[in-house]
Amino acid sequence: MKTLIFGTALATLMAGAAFAASDGTTVRMGTEGAYPPYNFLNDAGEVDGFERELGDELCARAELTCEWVTNDWDSIIPNLVSGNYDTIIAGMSITDERDEVIDFTQNYTQPDPSAFMGLSEDVDLEGGVIAAQTGTIQASHIASTGATLIEFASPDETVAAVRNGEADAVLADKAFLEPFVTENADLVFVGEDVLLGGGIGMGLRESDPELRAKFDAAIQSMKDDGSLNALIAKWLPGSALF
Repeated sequence: MKTLIFGTALATLMAGAAFAASDGTTVRMGTEGAYPPYNFLNDAGEVDGFERELGDELCARAELTCEWVTNDWDSIIPNLVSGNYDTIIAGMSITDERDEVIDFTQNYTQPDPSAFMGLSEDVDLEGGVIAAQTGTIQASHIASTGATLIEFASPDETVAAVRNGEADAVLADKAFLEPFVTENADLVFVGEDVLLGGGIGMGLRESDPELRAKFDAAIQSMKDDGSLNALIAKWLPGSALF
């Protein structure tokens, strides 16, 4: 899903961070809680969605006690590094830039198409104003083109920017935009889909190789028995399977 440049302060924090469950305590699963269907808060205020169901199963297979923590997207990596939680499971695409700051498990989704959405199909994607969530691979992609990038803290704000005329289109994960297009006749997909990143994985501190190995093994077991594909088909219909 969702590329920030991080300074030496983060590297310093990372060097001192430790795997919280090494002494038997709870592993804290950090997510955004605002990017359906990957993760969102349900009517009871609880984390829900594809990554909640996936994360609970991964914790069970890894024999870990886990609890869920929500954090705004723009500070989700710094707060992992500083020890506010122990993993990121938040629709985060694996990129070389992020991998310089944190570690990733193997991917639990294939690279998911990103899509442009606007109010009409004749949007100028090359020279127009395109919205994206701050710190995402979509924002980085737009910045590398001739279009004007306008960034917002939350994904819902990017959609609102299109509706109020502040942006000509938004670029985001297609699975996130699909319900807006389906439920609103005024919103349409524009142009061709774009494949970005290396799929989505769990983010962990570089000082936690044992925790990464536990989740890697759990993800692989779900790939091997087909249960991961079943979750993808349930929550992310149309996405590539393993």
